[in-house]
Amino acid sequence: MTSYAIETHGLARAFGSTRAVDGVDLQVPVGGVYGVLGPNGAGKTTTIRMLATLLKPTGGTAVVLGHDVVAEAATVRAKVAMTGQFASLDEDLTGTENLVMLGRLYGFSWAQARERSAELLEAFDLTEAAGRQVKKYSGGMRRRIDIAGSIVVRPELMFLDEPTTGLDPRSRNQVWDIVRALVSAGTTVLLTTQYLDEADQLADRIAVIDRGKVIAEGTSGELKASVGSGALHVRVADPALRDEAIRLLESALSGEADRGSDPASITMRVADPAGVPAALARLRDHGIATTEFSLGQPSLDEVFLALTGEHVHDDQEVPA
Repeated sequence: MTSYAIETHGLARAFGSTRAVDGVDLQVPVGGVYGVLGPNGAGKTTTIRMLATLLKPTGGTAVVLGHDVVAEAATVRAKVAMTGQFASLDEDLTGTENLVMLGRLYGFSWAQARERSAELLEAFDLTEAAGRQVKKYSGGMRRRIDIAGSIVVRPELMFLDEPTTGLDPRSRNQVWDIVRALVSAGTTVLLTTQYLDEADQLADRIAVIDRGKVIAEGTSGELKASVGSGALHVRVADPALRDEAIRLLESALSGEADRGSDPASITMRVADPAGVPAALARLRDHGIATTEFSLGQPSLDEVFLALTGEHVHDDQEVPA
């Protein structure tokens, strides 16, 4: 038995002259959650679709649970499940009808399919909605019923492609709990997400993909440490003085500040935290008041900005 759920070498996929995935190397351990992050068009979804045998690679190799995704595609499909950003069930059927139908397609008897359906509906807190059409479910309920449908037969490996996109915080937390429960039961999860806090909360290791290549890999802490020893966050009392404050901080700390969307805030990576007190004193000496400041480990968003030059947001990739 291999120690890796997924192992790729030079994995590539081209659409005409566009290389959506350009030589991805991954080693995803068995067990736990492996996060894949990247900016728009980075190749995350295309990579997952190849690993799930929905697309054939145009270069490189990929082995999933010990089986080649091209030569042994049918075997791979029998061992994995995939849930995308949108519900894939029949919305005109009820929750129970969808899960019973899936059970029957997997070869369950009617009694076994109904029993498994009831188990999943209870586990996902959907028993009261079991008799309602899926199209009448809320966004959070639809995501939960979709994941439930993916584990009628529990997979060894589950691909979750941005499973909480558009959900409210409560629904996101419910999906997070489901992911943790899957891992506790022995399923390996490969997660792509546009939410940095989601990767921080769930992923044991994270790969950063940009322009179809893996540009960084490690734990959340390792990635944060790779871009500097700290991050300075400053909020000026008068937004009109922010540009002057940035000039002073960049001069004192020999770095480049990130303005961000808040007109009063400044974020800056700091190589030597010992210089921060003097830099803040310099703001005070120039009559620039601050309402708050903090020095801490960089956030994953700052890691992304450092590695790719972009903040993470909705993924728009080359269609297959």
